[in-house]
Amino acid sequence: MSDQTLPEKIANQLRRDILRGRLAPGDSLKERDKAADLGVSRTPMREAIRIVAREGLITLRPARSPIVAMPDVKAVTDDVEVLLSVEKLSGKLACERATDADIEGIAVITQHMDNNFTTMDPLDMFEIDMSFHSAIAKASHNEPLAEIHSRFLARLWRARFLAAIKRRNRTKVIAHHTAILAALRARDAVAIDAAIGTHLDQLSKDIADVIRREHQDLQDKADQQAD
Repeated sequence: MSDQTLPEKIANQLRRDILRGRLAPGDSLKERDKAADLGVSRTPMREAIRIVAREGLITLRPARSPIVAMPDVKAVTDDVEVLLSVEKLSGKLACERATDADIEGIAVITQHMDNNFTTMDPLDMFEIDMSFHSAIAKASHNEPLAEIHSRFLARLWRARFLAAIKRRNRTKVIAHHTAILAALRARDAVAIDAAIGTHLDQLSKDIADVIRREHQDLQDKADQQAD
């Protein structure tokens, strides 16, 4: 965190506020007020909002305050299809190209998750979980592929977090990550494809269910306000 710029630090705070529900879909982000809340000037706040907007968590509007995005189900499930393909290709290439140090780093993340899953804050654990997937993408030693993975992971950050906490199951999560790691250690491309599939093939449905529920909740709230 120490090597982050101020806008990146602010963006991380905004991102976490959105994931925790402190900023809900449709909420307006008034640049001046938010900057005052965080004790920063408007310039880094403006750049932080742009960073988070590029990830799809905030929607920019001409001549109006940005709002927390409400994702479209079709757009998000399309993103999941791309991410799953990228994760599987990353795993295959990592089996061929990962260094022993790469694999050891991924093993350390897996062990950390195993040791702390039940005691760590769910958002902190989610971020560690995503670092596991990012580490595999980097272990592919294909920079464009890792960049695509990072971009789509960011776009799905909130939806994936919401889906994860709905199905928070330590035994299953650790078993899935351990299977992926075992396949990587064995450098078995077929096994890692199957292990990643087992871990992520349900993701599209889980995310779609969460987003549809949110849309319905917003509609119910609007209907109540109209009465």
